[in-house]
Amino acid sequence: MMALPGGHHLDSVTLPGQRLHLMQVDSVQRWMEDLKLMTECECMCVLQAKPISLEEDAQGDLILAGGPGPGDPLQLLLKRGWVISTELRRIGQKLAQDRWARVHSMSVRLTCHARSMVSEYSAVSRNSSKEMGQIEKLLMEKCSELSAVTERCLQVENEHALKSMKACVSETLSMLGQHFGQLLELALTREVQALVRKIDASDNIYTTESTTGNLFSLTQEGAPLCRIIAKEGGVVALFKICRQDTFRCLYPQALRTLASICCVEEGVHQLEKVDGVLCLADILTDDSHSEATRAEAAAVVAQVTSPHLPVTQHLSSFMESMEEIVTALVKLCQEASSGEVFLLASAALANITFFDTMACEMLLQLNAIRVLLEACSDKQRVDTPYTRDQIVTILANMSVLEQCASDIIQENGVQLIMGMLSEKPRSGTPAEVAACERVQQKAAVTLARLSRDPDVAREAVRLSCMSRLIELCRSPSERNSSDAVLVACLAALRRLAGVCPEGLQDSDFQQLVQPRLVDSFLLCSNMEESFV
Repeated sequence: MMALPGGHHLDSVTLPGQRLHLMQVDSVQRWMEDLKLMTECECMCVLQAKPISLEEDAQGDLILAGGPGPGDPLQLLLKRGWVISTELRRIGQKLAQDRWARVHSMSVRLTCHARSMVSEYSAVSRNSSKEMGQIEKLLMEKCSELSAVTERCLQVENEHALKSMKACVSETLSMLGQHFGQLLELALTREVQALVRKIDASDNIYTTESTTGNLFSLTQEGAPLCRIIAKEGGVVALFKICRQDTFRCLYPQALRTLASICCVEEGVHQLEKVDGVLCLADILTDDSHSEATRAEAAAVVAQVTSPHLPVTQHLSSFMESMEEIVTALVKLCQEASSGEVFLLASAALANITFFDTMACEMLLQLNAIRVLLEACSDKQRVDTPYTRDQIVTILANMSVLEQCASDIIQENGVQLIMGMLSEKPRSGTPAEVAACERVQQKAAVTLARLSRDPDVAREAVRLSCMSRLIELCRSPSERNSSDAVLVACLAALRRLAGVCPEGLQDSDFQQLVQPRLVDSFLLCSNMEESFV
């Protein structure tokens, strides 16, 4: 993660729980490229005839040994920026530990990095603006000030004086970080503007493809860059591509980039301004487009309707096209040729059911329950907990409708929900474990809501759902010690017990049903495995 001082971060962008982007460069290749730019501190010390540090963490110091190559200002900014932000963070850590020798040596090194970034970028970029020149000057002044004050600190032995100087160093470091963040943002904004202008002006498919690819790579650097791209017209330029038949083969790439930009509110605002929802609806409902193109359009819909973005609740244009979009997404789920396509389409549907309750009624009319439950038996389309998470989300939100229960029973849905209560991770990765917990929790919620209908409750009891719910309550390992799963299972168990109390043993009734919910929760959350 690259941190822009002043509270900005360049994190990896993800579409929360719904989209796994394919990186253009795999992680090993990325590491190999970064490795060219780094060398151990000892090597540089020997070359410069300086004494080698004896401190235990000296081997962890990284020095930029070369640039990313001529004529590539974006990569230069990103790589130099990463190194400088890392050095700033490390200096702050050493300062907190009062390790003044390390603070000074790292401050000198930071000055070198900053000077190199300024000079190298000036060499490869167009004429700098007056504002950039002013910030460059302020940055270098603060770097010199930091080196000077930390050098004086090495000569001070009085603890009281050092404490006073520490506050001064901290303030200087903070101001330096702010100037660096401002300079980096200005420089990146200039480069983004150049890319957007290039897309706008190009009628060549190869130039447009290359420039769009560069823009997508930038979106992977984090939310701050996505905000810059949105602010500088990136969304407008990409939708311009998606409205030209001559660029049809570039639609998937442009849509993928749009999905990344729309992880920030600024991107969604820009999409709304250019009638982006209408364009997405046109693509989704046009069967002449490839499945890949429609899947990427579904990914954008999933992103802009994400419940994690509060701005999506005000997408007025979405309501006008919702029926067309929902219909097209159900069809895409039904015809999906791969798990990734189904995941993107079902993720979009899942988010839309949060977006507006009317969507659930539309899904009922479109027989979406049958489409989704049939897909559960197709390993080509549904074979991961991430996909089942989307399906059970849709079912949970639809289960608030009374007429949903009969469709669930008719399609043997209770048995599938029962199976989701036993969702287990294959790899044990944190993301997969979390997805399995969500599947279990939402399956229990769905079961509790559907069990308002006595027919569903009796079917659930017949399929031994109560036994599984009791096991999840009493055995922390079965639910990965998840409190959310525990609460949902207790609620579902109590709903079933209200319809079929004979399915419970006395001890289960007295501990899991009869007490207040909070008391049963405390009992189960503190329960040892030996109780099972």
